[in-house]
Amino acid sequence: MLRHQPGQIGLTLDAQGWADVDELLLKANQHGVALTRPLLNEIVEQNDKQRFAFSVDGTRLRANQGHSIKIDLGLEPIAPPARLYHGTAARFLESIQQQGLLRGKRDFVHLSPDEVTARRVGARHGEPLVLVVKARQMQADGFAFYCAANGVWLTLYVPREYLDVSTRT
Repeated sequence: MLRHQPGQIGLTLDAQGWADVDELLLKANQHGVALTRPLLNEIVEQNDKQRFAFSVDGTRLRANQGHSIKIDLGLEPIAPPARLYHGTAARFLESIQQQGLLRGKRDFVHLSPDEVTARRVGARHGEPLVLVVKARQMQADGFAFYCAANGVWLTLYVPREYLDVSTRT
């Protein structure tokens, strides 16, 4: 709900994607999701992708990235490492080689800081394929990069000329 359809349960997010925790708990329970504060704390702490973050005072919660709704995460451009990685399914390679990496319905293309993470992401969609993104070269050519609170790197688009297929398995 915090990334895609908060209105489906009547939840309101602010412009930066924050939801009031008490409202989230109330709305979730009203819609048949038995959610308590201890369970919510556990979800946030144990999520392997660190998708969610509490505000400093613990009264609000938001997704760190991956929204399909318009959210201003307040991220500032930052210099990326020389290489970043994108995990996808092998069946998408031909399309990617023609169009580059597109953000689709999301605000950004998501990139991983390492091949292991990228391969795990790609495996969710079929036979995994890891693409190497020449991030530092892209930045030098004027593309902006951002790093979400959970370490996922974000950019608006990756043209095909900045992509190589990883040969590691």
